[in-house]
Order: sequence, then C-alpha cells, then structure tokens
Amino acid sequence: MAYEISSGFDTDERPIFAALYWQAFGYKLGRVLGPDPRAREFLCAVIDPAFALVARGPDGRILGIAGFKTAEGALVGGDFKDLQAVYGTWGAVWRGLTLSVVERDVAPDVLLMDGICVHESARGLGVGTALLGAVKSQAQAMGKPAVRLDVIDSNPRAKALYLREGFVPHGIERTGPFRHVFRFKSATQMLWQNPAK
Repeated sequence: MAYEISSGFDTDERPIFAALYWQAFGYKLGRVLGPDPRAREFLCAVIDPAFALVARGPDGRILGIAGFKTAEGALVGGDFKDLQAVYGTWGAVWRGLTLSVVERDVAPDVLLMDGICVHESARGLGVGTALLGAVKSQAQAMGKPAVRLDVIDSNPRAKALYLREGFVPHGIERTGPFRHVFRFKSATQMLWQNPAK
C-alpha cells in the first residue's frame, strides 16, 4: 500500500484522529479519561494539528499519526478548563492530578514524541516505521539533535520497532500503585540521537 506523510490535519478531521488516538491509548487511559464517548469528546477538543505528522493512503484516508511535544504545545494537550468542560469540576480535579503521574517534561534539545498510532487496517505495512522516520526528520528540521519516547512494558512489539529504528533505552519509570489505574507497571525511556550531530 502506498502512502505519504504530511504535517497537520483539517479541523473537520478531529473526530477521526480522536478515535484513532483512543483506539491506541484507550486501554492505558480508559480508567482516567473514560467513558469512551467523553474521552473522544475531550480529545476532539484538545488535539492540535500543529503537532501532528499524518500518514495517508492514495485516497487521502488516514492510516496513522505520530504526535510530538515541545515547550509550545503537544498533539494532545489541554488544561484544567478543558477537562472541566467535559468532566465537570470534580472530574477535572481528580483526572488532572492522576494524569500528572504520567506527564513528561520537555528538554530544550530533545523532541518528545507524543504518541504514535497506526490504523488496524494498515498495520504491518511499514506505516509506523515511516512515521518514526518523519518524527526524526521533524526533530532535525527544528534543530533538535535527539528524539525521546516512552514505551510501556506491556507493548513489546513497539519496543522492538523502536530498537530497530535506533532508539536506545535510557531508563525506566515505574508507576507504583498507579499501575492499577494505567494498566502498566513501567515505561522505558528511549532516545534516538542524530548521528550527524
């Protein structure tokens, strides 16, 4: 299957990207952002096309997305008001506090990946590898010599892909008692460094 990768997406495509992101991360985030309709509503409101790289088929169909995060924003951002608009005040309070456990800081010389999702119909076709290549190119275009991502212990296939693509493990963060909330025990930080730098 042929595909091409471009930056951003149209406003009317927000529900498609929210559904794709939730398909990939709903298991991990379901106990915090669920139920599903509210999670997709929240994602529709906060997903930012300025921080998205998108793989599309020849017919324009969305096959996958890779997000990134900088000091200026992220693919999936949002603040207390965004949470409050969907979940109410108390729902926003506990969700915001819980999500802070898995929040990752941005370093000035590192592009932080903010999720990669491939539509189930396009898996095994090299879309994930192509999106990773696009993220590396994005980092280079922004003058950042490295890309960082975190991969959870329950996703060995993703970790194997990242290792093949030159990402090196740089530490492990454990979720402790929050493993029951997020459904994973640890996440491995992985770093790709531009060999030309």
